[in-house]
Amino acid sequence: GCNIDGEDDSYDFGSGAGFYVDATTEKWKNNYRMYSYVTEELLSVVNANFPTQPDRISIFGHSMGGHGALICALKNPGLYRSVSAFAPICNPTKCPWGDKAFSGYLGADRESWKSYDACELVKSYNGPPMQILVDQGKKDNFYVDKQLLPENLVAACTESKMEVVMRMQEVGEIRVIILYQQHFINSTVSTSTVSSAMFQQHCINSTVPTALYNQC
Repeated sequence: GCNIDGEDDSYDFGSGAGFYVDATTEKWKNNYRMYSYVTEELLSVVNANFPTQPDRISIFGHSMGGHGALICALKNPGLYRSVSAFAPICNPTKCPWGDKAFSGYLGADRESWKSYDACELVKSYNGPPMQILVDQGKKDNFYVDKQLLPENLVAACTESKMEVVMRMQEVGEIRVIILYQQHFINSTVSTSTVSSAMFQQHCINSTVPTALYNQC
């Protein structure tokens, strides 16, 4: 943490959940800048230290990380070759998690929140054609509790004529095998939503998949 009073008080805010925004409120703005870290600093460090192809980058994530993957791709047209997410928070301006995080990091102006909401960003997207791939488990408690709202993302994409593939899965905890740069990595993910096809898409489209995982 950053030794900010209250940052460790809950799992869905502060050190537990930066929500991939650049905070603007006084208390958080100097340290909580995860959006810039992912889209600028992280890419710079990886490209400088590994044999990458900067024009072949993809991004994916889970839950809050899925929200991060979606907004990073939508706010940076052409930067990522593909974007996908499993169990992402799709419409944070309309769910309790987003209300808590955005009011804390961005302040009371709800209009400013829209710049970090995938459903809102889809409406204003003006870049090369993009396909969004989402896997969501029907038994995911957070889906049932209306924290994720993937149907809202599908509706926004349909209205804006952006291609979206939404796959509802009848699954619980499963094991996925990720094929990446000719190596097999065994990964057990405690979530209701994972698809090996999602990772295959990134292996085809990129040399540097950026994974944003979050278990909240």
